This record gives sequence, C-alpha cells and structure tokens, in this order.
Amino acid sequence: MAGGTPGPLLTTPLHPSPETLSLPFCHFSQTGEAEKQKSARPDCVDGMGTPGEGLGRCSHALIRGVPESLAAGDSAGAGLPALDLAKAQREHGVLGGKLRQRLGLQLLELPPEEPLPLGPLLGDTAVIQGDTALITRPWSPARRPEVDGVRKALQDLGLRIVEMGDENATLDGTDVLFTGREFFVGLSKWTNHRGAEIVADTFRDFAVSTVPVTGPSHLRGLCGMGGPRTVVAGSSDAAQKAVRAMAALTDHPYASLTLPDDAAADCLFLRPGLPGAPPFLLHRGGGDLPNSQEALQKLSDVTLVPVSCSELEKAGAGLSSLCLVLSTRPHS
Repeated sequence: MAGGTPGPLLTTPLHPSPETLSLPFCHFSQTGEAEKQKSARPDCVDGMGTPGEGLGRCSHALIRGVPESLAAGDSAGAGLPALDLAKAQREHGVLGGKLRQRLGLQLLELPPEEPLPLGPLLGDTAVIQGDTALITRPWSPARRPEVDGVRKALQDLGLRIVEMGDENATLDGTDVLFTGREFFVGLSKWTNHRGAEIVADTFRDFAVSTVPVTGPSHLRGLCGMGGPRTVVAGSSDAAQKAVRAMAALTDHPYASLTLPDDAAADCLFLRPGLPGAPPFLLHRGGGDLPNSQEALQKLSDVTLVPVSCSELEKAGAGLSSLCLVLSTRPHS
C-alpha cells in the first residue's frame, strides 16, 4: 500500500508477537509510576533474558564524515540553509570522541563522500536489531546511494543483511523506534506503509506497529527511549499525538517523560558495558537545548552524556541520525 492515504493498519500491530498478545492492555504510565507497574507486572521487568534486555546493548558505532558539499545548502535537493562547515565538522568530531572515549565503543568512521551531502545522516540508512540489519530505501532518490557504504561496513562486521527490494516501499531509519520490546514505525513524509510492512517481515520476533507522524519530523525526532521502560517525548502537538498513538497500541507498561523541546527526545539509550554496568543516555546538551536539561535530570538511572549538533541540525540531522550503534558480541 505505497503512497496515498495509509490503510486501516495504522492503528493495529502489523505483526503481533505471541508474547504481546498474552499480556493485558496497558497505557503509558507517568514517570514515577514505573516501579509500581513493574511490581504488579513481573513479566515486564527488564533484565537479562526478559523483554527489553537488548535495548541499547552495543559494542560498535558507525559514523560518516561531513563532506564540504553539506555546507553548500540545498543538500540533496531539500532546500536546506547553508551552514558553517567547520562548526559542523567539530560537532561531528566531538560526537565521535564521546562514542569512542566516553562510552568505550569501537568507532568505525566512513569517509565523507562529496556526492552524498547528507551522508553523515547514516541513521536513516539501516535498522539494526541483534545480528540483523535492514538496509532502508530512503524516500529521496538522491539519498539512496548513501546505503552502499553502510551496507558494506555492516557486512564486514558480520551482520545479516536484509534488502528492501520493493520499489514501492520507502523507509528512513529515523522513523523506526525500538523499545526493547517492540517496534514503532512512523508513517511520515519519508516512510510509507509498505516500508513499515517490510520492518515487520524482517523482525518477526517483535510486534511492529505503525504511528502517524504529522509535520516535518521523523518519529525519532519526536520521541525516543530514555531507558528500557521510559519513553521521552517532546511537548509539541505532533509529539504528543505520536505518544498517544503508541499508548493505544502497546501491551507493555512504559513510563513517559515530556520534554520542552521535541529535539531533546531524539536521544540514544546505550549500554556498552557488561550486563549490570550503568547505562548512558547520549542527548543534546544545554548549549543546544537549555530548556530540556532539568527534565532530563529526572532520568536518574542513566549517566547523561551531552553532545551538540546545532549546526548539523540545519541539514536536518537529529542526534540519532548521526550514528548507527550495534553489537557484535554475545550477551551472557
């Protein structure tokens, strides 16, 4: 069902898993209620061997350098404003440093490619869960060559590659939110219903549901995961509408935290260490989004790692679009 108005599967899981179907319906709880919900529902407790335990597990991060062509404006025909190339490259370098030094990940950096001005936004090129990488089919034809270098890098890391062979399907990776228990796929300007169906076909061990996304953002530009049981979302009407749709679709109890800025919800919950090690939340810092910092402090179970991407944002970059994280080692 490519293009046009999305069909009735908008409000039903595309691929319900047996585990999901066995649980009673549950809306998002408010922050602070998660522990009550967890005690009442031991089947949803996050831990090794339980739902959600894979969220954020990672050993490697993949980024791509910033080409000079990104500074020219009108990147990939998107009509974007010109930006300060040196500042964008500094932001990108700091992000790589945080991933490697602060989080201890093995960092792989693809070289910049001048014909691919939006190449640094490689989070749109793949959806990765476990040892499987679904190579996407970006909505913009000018961006589709971006997947080639990413595919090769992920193959070299030993991941199983799944291709989107349907020419009617479009999918940007930042329209896909994995909660550790299930997938939500935003139906947006960039991602259509057929693209969401391919996500469901690829990751059959998880429920996959579609969420309508209004406005100029991808789904992960409106909401993200602040922890295994916590959804963070911006305060805009579009973000809150997406969260309400997710609440109506899920069978799992999540806490919710509303942030003043939608862009602050585009964060990455990461667990690069051994099981039991404190997790990290990579997020936009106070220099970018000062109004959201106090709310982020409520996420007391994570170590906050702030970064900036205010210049790269002019090219349409959200934080999670600037890297792919994956694990190549077993979790014991």
